[in-house]
Amino acid sequence: MKSGLLETVVGPSVGEAAALSAAACMFRSLGDPARLAILRHLSLGEHRVVDLTAHLGLAQSTVSAHLACLRDCGLVASRPQGRASMWSLTHAAELLEVLAAAERLLGATGDAVALCPTYGEAADR
Repeated sequence: MKSGLLETVVGPSVGEAAALSAAACMFRSLGDPARLAILRHLSLGEHRVVDLTAHLGLAQSTVSAHLACLRDCGLVASRPQGRASMWSLTHAAELLEVLAAAERLLGATGDAVALCPTYGEAADR
């Protein structure tokens, strides 16, 4: 039987618990609208921070902080180009698969998560 995130029939083993914890951390890294917007824009190709700030209408410090978070999570990387850095997705195909699956799930549920009292748009945070 294949071991994965969804295999918890009796309860997760230590290894499965670690995998579930890592998955939860990954989903938290994707859990900010600004980070999702940055990732979506980077799916079009490499961009400088200044390009992202202009496109997204966010402050440079905000974009830089989100890029640092995404870099620490292994989702983006940068390379120097002159005095700037060019940012790109590190695992574009896999990330785009996750985002596409999320869009399909949102469509299937009618975006019900937006109404969730715990995590929805009106939830107290």
